[in-house]
Amino acid sequence: MNGKGNFKNGNDKGDPKRRLGGGGPPSQGSKARAPEQTFEEVRYLKHLIENEIPVRVKLRDNSEVGGTIEYYDHSFIRLTRLNEPNLFVYKHDIKYIYEE
Repeated sequence: MNGKGNFKNGNDKGDPKRRLGGGGPPSQGSKARAPEQTFEEVRYLKHLIENEIPVRVKLRDNSEVGGTIEYYDHSFIRLTRLNEPNLFVYKHDIKYIYEE
């Protein structure tokens, strides 16, 4: 120990763990990357089905279809429509869904 109350040792000069901010995990102030999936799709689709909320489905080719979602799977949704045939729409063909 030197006269100022600080520990002084020749061994800690090159050790990054001994220096402030070096070698440890990132601080909480750093921004974490957003997750690629939030896993909220299932909850939202269940909400739409249970409440029979009418929706519009915008497809990748910019066409739109409307109705209520009756069923969903990992690869498609079943859209029930009034006075028209029901549709099975693949999720990879959907741009977005919005409530009417």
